[in-house]
Amino acid sequence: MYLMGIDIGTTTISIVLLDGESGTLTGKKTVEHCAFCRGEWPESRIQDPAKIWRLTRCAVQELTETYGRPYGIGLTGQMHGMLYVDVLGEAVSPLYTWQDGCGNLPLKNGRTSAEFLKEHAGYAASGYGITTHYYLQQNNRIPKEAVKMTTISDYIAMKLTGSQEPVIAADMAAGWGCFDLQKHEFCMDALRAAGVDISYLPRTCKEHGIVGRTAQGVPVICSLGDNQVSVIGSVQSLEDSVLINVGTGSQVSMGSSKYVQCGGNIELRPCLSGHYIMVGAGLCGGRAYAMLEQFYREASGVSSANLYDRMLCQAQKFLEEYGKDRAWKIHTAFSGTRENPRECGSMGEIRAENFHPGAMTAGMLLGILEELHQYYKEMCKVTGRHAVHLVGSGNGLRKNMLMRRLAEEMFGLPLKVTACEEEAACGAALCAMTAVGAAASIEDAQRKIVYITD
Repeated sequence: MYLMGIDIGTTTISIVLLDGESGTLTGKKTVEHCAFCRGEWPESRIQDPAKIWRLTRCAVQELTETYGRPYGIGLTGQMHGMLYVDVLGEAVSPLYTWQDGCGNLPLKNGRTSAEFLKEHAGYAASGYGITTHYYLQQNNRIPKEAVKMTTISDYIAMKLTGSQEPVIAADMAAGWGCFDLQKHEFCMDALRAAGVDISYLPRTCKEHGIVGRTAQGVPVICSLGDNQVSVIGSVQSLEDSVLINVGTGSQVSMGSSKYVQCGGNIELRPCLSGHYIMVGAGLCGGRAYAMLEQFYREASGVSSANLYDRMLCQAQKFLEEYGKDRAWKIHTAFSGTRENPRECGSMGEIRAENFHPGAMTAGMLLGILEELHQYYKEMCKVTGRHAVHLVGSGNGLRKNMLMRRLAEEMFGLPLKVTACEEEAACGAALCAMTAVGAAASIEDAQRKIVYITD
């Protein structure tokens, strides 16, 4: 008996199969969906939901034919993005991803949607579903067939079960912004007063129960936010662990069993019943390291070469000879921040004696981690406690031993990395394990998580 977890990521669709008894990985499949399409403005970052569904359906069928029917299916995906569906539950718009920049475009009054909503309706940022919705509403770009909004993973749940009406859980809904974290509902009165058309908002639920069944009778679980489920699939204890994730973006997350007042760069997000997740997110994160590799390739004129190994060797050699204090001081806000989208990255403390590629590469790694560490220190200040376990996830961290070592030194804790590379999909499978009764509780399911050792 196994559980299936599906993660609809920004660039890939990842599906894992976990054994219901041991929690070990039975099978997996990851495909690049290549679903990005051209938008109407340069800031657009949109995708084709029909292509994502088609590839997901094929991958699920392939795994089912190989391993048999799963006992339950859990889903997750990019929680800030949104798309519109019609009365039959069919997508009638592209998926506006979390990277979409329309929320930072000026409206007729000169202000951006993100600025306006943040002032009048609660926390908002560009790329958040309600911010995108408001921009489209103000510019008469909502499809006339549209009746509801949904996330991409909730849309996949609809397609798997044949449902025509979307439902969204509190943790996913909070990812759209303008959400009351204590009441676990949208700030309806404030949204109405701000002129947002709330008729498009889907029904919200507080629990991640079964939302329907496939044609074969397999239970499908209400989708979870990708950040929250990545934490669930990575740590064995939400309360005393800090998780750093470096992928396309980067996040640092720490659990809390009660509501705490956050602000600045730290978001409080609802998780499973009775828990919250504090998160600090870097918009560039692992992409900063990929940008550096591309920079080196352009400089060398060898477009087909993969320079990551050389970059790592140069950084290690520099640190061994000169130490961390001599590396370049790099601020990795190359895509801005949630608080200030106009903020830029910077490089400093560059001298003749440290004008080396290794100093730049080491500085980039340290800059990525330093941003996360600063967020973590804010969390500790808010809660009055420190984590006792440090866990790492994401391929940007998993594939870079130097970054892992630097993280251990910076956070002052040994770093554990999960044996399963698809933490979000695994977390979705663990939640499905709980929802269908294969585990007594999510804590029991999390105890099955296995870590690797170098």
